[in-house]
Amino acid sequence: MSIPAAALNRLIRPQSIAVFGGKEAARVVEQCGKAGYRGDIWPVHPTRETVHGHRCYRSVADLPSAPDAAFVGVNRSLSVEIIRDLSQRGAGGAICYASGFAEAVSELPDGLALQTELVAAAGDMPMLGPNCYGFINMLDDALLWPDQHGMVHVDRGVAILTQSSNIALNISMQARGLPIAYLMTAGNQAQTGLSALAAAAIEDERVTAVGLHIESFDDLDALQHLATRARALRKPVVALKVGRSVGAQRAALSHTASLAGNDRVSSALLKRLGIGRVFSLPQMLETLKLLHVCGPLSDNTVSAMSCSGGEASLMADAGVGKAIEFRDLAPEQLLALRETLGSMVTLSNPLDYHTFVWGNRARQAQAFSTIMRGDYAINLVVLDFPRGDRCDATDWTTTVDAVIDAKRMTNAATGIVSSLGETMPETVADRLVTEGVVPFCGIDEALAAIGIAHSIHAAWADPAPPPLLSSRPAGSELICLYEERAKPTLAAYGVKIPYGMVANSAEQAIAIAERLGYPVALKGLGIAHKSDVGAVRLNIRSASEVYAAATAMAVADRFLVEVMAPKPVAEFLVGALRDPVVGPVLTLGAGGVLVDLIDDSAILLLPTNPAEIRRAIDGLKVSQLIAGYRGAPAGDKNALVQLVASVADYVADNATRLEELDLNPVLVLPEGEGVIAVDAFIRTRS
Repeated sequence: MSIPAAALNRLIRPQSIAVFGGKEAARVVEQCGKAGYRGDIWPVHPTRETVHGHRCYRSVADLPSAPDAAFVGVNRSLSVEIIRDLSQRGAGGAICYASGFAEAVSELPDGLALQTELVAAAGDMPMLGPNCYGFINMLDDALLWPDQHGMVHVDRGVAILTQSSNIALNISMQARGLPIAYLMTAGNQAQTGLSALAAAAIEDERVTAVGLHIESFDDLDALQHLATRARALRKPVVALKVGRSVGAQRAALSHTASLAGNDRVSSALLKRLGIGRVFSLPQMLETLKLLHVCGPLSDNTVSAMSCSGGEASLMADAGVGKAIEFRDLAPEQLLALRETLGSMVTLSNPLDYHTFVWGNRARQAQAFSTIMRGDYAINLVVLDFPRGDRCDATDWTTTVDAVIDAKRMTNAATGIVSSLGETMPETVADRLVTEGVVPFCGIDEALAAIGIAHSIHAAWADPAPPPLLSSRPAGSELICLYEERAKPTLAAYGVKIPYGMVANSAEQAIAIAERLGYPVALKGLGIAHKSDVGAVRLNIRSASEVYAAATAMAVADRFLVEVMAPKPVAEFLVGALRDPVVGPVLTLGAGGVLVDLIDDSAILLLPTNPAEIRRAIDGLKVSQLIAGYRGAPAGDKNALVQLVASVADYVADNATRLEELDLNPVLVLPEGEGVIAVDAFIRTRS
């Protein structure tokens, strides 16, 4: 079942907490005490009288009232009983700490059945887990957390959610100046998953952004709801998606299946939903920091300043391949900077301002503010602090003061970047966040964060996407429709195919070829990868060639004879397959032999529209051929867009049965002459 986000409010913002168990439960009480939790704490234990000064109760029934939140830290069998009692008492929610459920079926055969019993026991009461460490709420100082952590009280900040307790522990120890409001784990996600939990946290007005560490997508509807609320509330979400699903183990019967890996589909899903994708924990933390301070960025232009040519070079090189732009300085900036920095400084972006103004707060602020008035999305100053235990950081503090002065003068988005994470002191980072300056730890992470922050803005600028095509597989037996059946099926949806006929012998193939007129193409039927086994012959121009080609195809006893298609501008691939998470998806890319030679494909989730299709095509390398490469004629892109739209219609109409579809190659003819699908394969359920 899916628990609505509103139902989680009592659990994650509790006024009363009950704890069940021994050592772990006592640690929860201890952590609440250290944090200064102001609500009621009710330990439940069969023999103890108090836990850290709090009176013990003997059972759920013995509690003063139904608790808002409960930490259940007992063995797995007893956990089911207590969860049931809490649900019947009307508790706001519970953490099931015990393991030995669905995650341990190889060791405990009854694990899955016991997890099903646990979910049934919870009923409508929200439950996190099993195998869940709990959560930390540092806005209200409420901790259902049986361990140490490194967090402090905040008045506003980001929410970070993960399935992994150890990842959560590690994140809690960050010293990067990122204010973390919520740190939550979801365990097995037997009832309530990360997406629903995140949707509850994002509704808190004190939460500024959300980070997800995703091992596997839990509930697609809940994830779409989270993205919708994020857009409406203007609170960005980023995700670190790791791991491989069963989709990656799919047998590749077609090129489509080999191109559309699980990771590509994950990227397409997150992009569609306007969720920024990060690729490491440091990148996630730095992106969240930027989003907390500045929010999504309206463009991707960056200015960079440092007092070292080496640092400026590092910054310039780090920008290669990232979705950012170091736009040139404007003429009026050059004149003002020359007056401030002198004649010996080379004026460029990134800027090495040398040490001529080092230690001079006023002149540094003047130079920085000149750059910041250049209407960049964000302005960066590279600054690595010396060790505080051995060195004097006075001049570095002066530079920080100058950056803050310039920020106040211009109100421009600003960040200070340490090239090494350990050279950004936490005290400095905390001060910068308070002043509205982003304290970035790492140049690569900073530039990646800027690109991601802009991608979220760009996604929100477009109309919200419609809900994904929802389709559960229907039917059982999988059947393959090879070319002679797949092509007419798709032609009914408007896909243009060559005219042809089926022959049951070499002699019949000759007769058909004579009727169609030469040149013709001859193909062996019932084979998925015909070219790999010599079952395709093109440009056949005589009866003797037809006979020789047919008798040479030992792998086939039936043939398709077709009118030879014209020479194309480009060869394209259009495919579809069922992803285990999102259902049917389209794959577009370079076709023909290029499929195996270059990595050039894109994923489109359904439903789609002609504008999305066109953008996907334009993002491919093969689009250069279609546009008319080096004086060659341009291809009929409009016809290609229409063909893809026709395939999308077929997939939508057959979404419950289709497993795989492959059109390769689709010949893109010169502009105005259309496109032709010369090979097709469909795998579907009967």
